[in-house]
Amino acid sequence: MKKIISVFLCVLLILSSLVFCVSADEAYAYDEEYYSKFKGQNITLYVYNWGEYIADGSDETMDVIAEFEALTGIQVEYTTFDTNEGLYSKLQSGSAYYDIIIPSDYMISRMAQGGMLEKLNYENIPNFGKYVDEVFKNPDYDPNQEYSVPYTWGTVGLIYNSKYVTEPVDSWDLLWDEKYSGKILMVSNSRDAFGIALKRLGYSMNTENPEEIREAAESLKAQKDVVQAYVMDQIFDKMVEENAWIAPYYAGDYLTMSETNEDLEFVFPKEGFNQFVDAMCIPKGCKNQEAAEMFINFMCEPKVSAENLGYIGYSTPISAAKDLMDEEMTSNAIAYPSDEILKNSETYSNLSDEANKLMDDLWIEVRIGTLTAGFWVTVAFLAAGITALCILQMYRKRKRLVARNAVK
Repeated sequence: MKKIISVFLCVLLILSSLVFCVSADEAYAYDEEYYSKFKGQNITLYVYNWGEYIADGSDETMDVIAEFEALTGIQVEYTTFDTNEGLYSKLQSGSAYYDIIIPSDYMISRMAQGGMLEKLNYENIPNFGKYVDEVFKNPDYDPNQEYSVPYTWGTVGLIYNSKYVTEPVDSWDLLWDEKYSGKILMVSNSRDAFGIALKRLGYSMNTENPEEIREAAESLKAQKDVVQAYVMDQIFDKMVEENAWIAPYYAGDYLTMSETNEDLEFVFPKEGFNQFVDAMCIPKGCKNQEAAEMFINFMCEPKVSAENLGYIGYSTPISAAKDLMDEEMTSNAIAYPSDEILKNSETYSNLSDEANKLMDDLWIEVRIGTLTAGFWVTVAFLAAGITALCILQMYRKRKRLVARNAVK
């Protein structure tokens, strides 16, 4: 009798699972009519996103770009950047065209204030109102909800290799530890580097106090002797292959790295850390805004967000997507830290032009200071060589001139 009951319960469980899968698939089915609007119109969208930041079909996941192209008939040219500041400089210079960009919170505010973003028509993005969690609407960086739709959210923490770093880790101080000189990586973008240094010193990541910013710069200069390299996406290979043992980076990327190297660990430093939102925006001058808004809407489809963020390891701003994800992922304390942990986080805000300029100028000083003596010797030799060539050219030119005058 017990065996019969057990078999019955197993069958019931399987049938319930199948019913849930079917109902969930039906509930979150694409609106075919909506997505058919631009079919046959030969439209191409240019998307600019962070590296390692979209599901590409590997590991049996959804190829997000291919899925969108097949559904809509719109082609996508997809390229990547590695820092918010690099994205900002490229758009400001007008050297490239994009229909969709995915910057971080504080950079969205900066771009909006600078007139670099188009206002969105949310009627063309129905999934925003339908699925995006209320806590992500009308954020500080876009208070009137005019320019952005959240793509992911996450945190920055400290990654280390427990095979080589055996003592307890709970502080940003590890990034300055001389014992690990040459095995420490540092982020190559100024905002995150200064944010870490400021938190370590007990200051806000958003301070505009010039003295605090300068103190952070001096701290970063003092760190340079132990830093192997200033990198972003290269952190993946260096940490996984154990060429480096310590690095600050995004929690979502840590989860991806740890799948390859189980010795990698992650910690939220006690001094505090950054919590961020990356969001989808449309740059000023977009020629295909409605099609771009369709792409944004597609990325808010629960099953697309579930597949996409399940693959890249970041946190979704769409609870309906969490319902479709592996419970192991949604219960992960690094991907979805508790409110208690998040109390120690800070979100970047847009700084004043004066504070941004001071930070950028000091960051240049920090980075120049990391160049070796050999580099400067090489520069000196090149400068001497160029000077010698210029003198030689001037001598030859003068000699020819004298010769012509003599003939006359």
